[in-house]
Amino acid sequence: MRTLTAICWLATLYLNGSVLRAQNGTKIKHVLVISIDGMHSHDLANWIQANPTSTLANLSANAVNYTNAFTTQPSDSIPSTVGIFTGASPSLGGMYYDDAWNRAWSPAGSACVKVGAAVDLKDTIDVTPAPLPPASAVLDPAKLALDPAHGCTPVFPHNMMRVNTIFEVVRAAGMYTAYSEKRPSYDFLNGPSGSGVQDLYTPEIAAFNLLNLSQIETFDQFRVNSILNEINELNHDGTAEAPKPALFGMNFQAVNSAKKESSSSGYADAAGNPDAFLTNALQYVDGALGSIVSALRAQGMTKSTVIVITAKHGESPVINQRTIVLTSAIGHILTNAGIATKKITQKTSGLIWLADQSQTAAAVAALSNASLLEPVFAANLSQALSFGSGLPFPNPATDPAPPDIVVVMKDGVNFEPSLTSTTHAEHGGFGENETHVPLMLFFPGWTPLSQPLTVSTRQIAPTVLMLLGLDPQTLQAVQIEGVAALADVISRLQ
Repeated sequence: MRTLTAICWLATLYLNGSVLRAQNGTKIKHVLVISIDGMHSHDLANWIQANPTSTLANLSANAVNYTNAFTTQPSDSIPSTVGIFTGASPSLGGMYYDDAWNRAWSPAGSACVKVGAAVDLKDTIDVTPAPLPPASAVLDPAKLALDPAHGCTPVFPHNMMRVNTIFEVVRAAGMYTAYSEKRPSYDFLNGPSGSGVQDLYTPEIAAFNLLNLSQIETFDQFRVNSILNEINELNHDGTAEAPKPALFGMNFQAVNSAKKESSSSGYADAAGNPDAFLTNALQYVDGALGSIVSALRAQGMTKSTVIVITAKHGESPVINQRTIVLTSAIGHILTNAGIATKKITQKTSGLIWLADQSQTAAAVAALSNASLLEPVFAANLSQALSFGSGLPFPNPATDPAPPDIVVVMKDGVNFEPSLTSTTHAEHGGFGENETHVPLMLFFPGWTPLSQPLTVSTRQIAPTVLMLLGLDPQTLQAVQIEGVAALADVISRLQ
């Protein structure tokens, strides 16, 4: 039934999208979306100022640059990517983290005799042994959660999607789509139909050490090569001819890796100048972008391609000193209060799914009054949020996906398993460090604009559709949440 509904919806969208494109027309034929994961807004500004002949500086000369752009809360890669490509908040998209819990699904291999399952969107759901990059990794259905409401069938990532993606809209309008990501769980980019991205390239990042910048640059280059192949009218691995994509892109992990590996989280001083690790990563990314721009030029695509530069998330800390809170702290506090949990997810904030939701108030009280039991946690706690008391998500008592409690920590806090952890930066929380990201859209001939108004990366989705001459109202997130296209970009189409 899910498949039939999706097919009918896509057929309707194809007709509507084709008519709209024929009516509106556009000289923009391609949109390339680049996410430089881990990059903060000030990283982009500092790089352009210090490197005026760099690729990013050259792009900024014909770009709208939003200096106060923010990604989703939480700033985990999964909800942030959903926001970029659907326009949806985590509340509407229904995806909160790459490591979560769902109260309505059943564990893998359980035949649905139990209800309540971990939601794992990392490498542990890959087929074993996973093919080594540059080959795409694939998902193992036997490792996926099961859905009792749909015949106890495996829940693929695209089944988790509650709203459609721009890839589905663009494909339904008869245009070609491609994207390169860091692991096969990004199947969710296909959207509820399961077929939005015609060429989805998903090598597994876990085959490399995220704390080794050289290895991660090698990983990124595999995906850069996929973009170069697609520009040259090939599929991602260059083995077959393919149309030039109307919508395509990739994310870089190098900046993310550099900040994690660097003992100073990527910064040389309090002014935010990059240290050797971050400089290396930025040089690599800038050079890789230069190769992509050169390929676009060689194929005559420069004057028909908008390039979007953004990031799913920043990294914390930014300039200030890292504070480690042990990952055992939350569990210690709750266990001491006689409160059991189904799942605790921690990076820079904590998401908690309780075993007994009637204990929510007691859990919040225990977390908020833990100064004697866990003094470091207590000193760095900003807020413990629950439904009706600041939690920005649907009611966990009626929606099976959201956490019962979100523990928001002060900026600069990283949850780590030990005080000697060599991961020096993290993301996934609610603070300025992780959510204030770059957002710059380039097109030849545009007058440069630095726009200080606050915007969201969720606005990329309707903007992309309008750039391609498609109706943003075909996005369910636009209809439901009213997310608007970026006005300073759209005004340039007139």
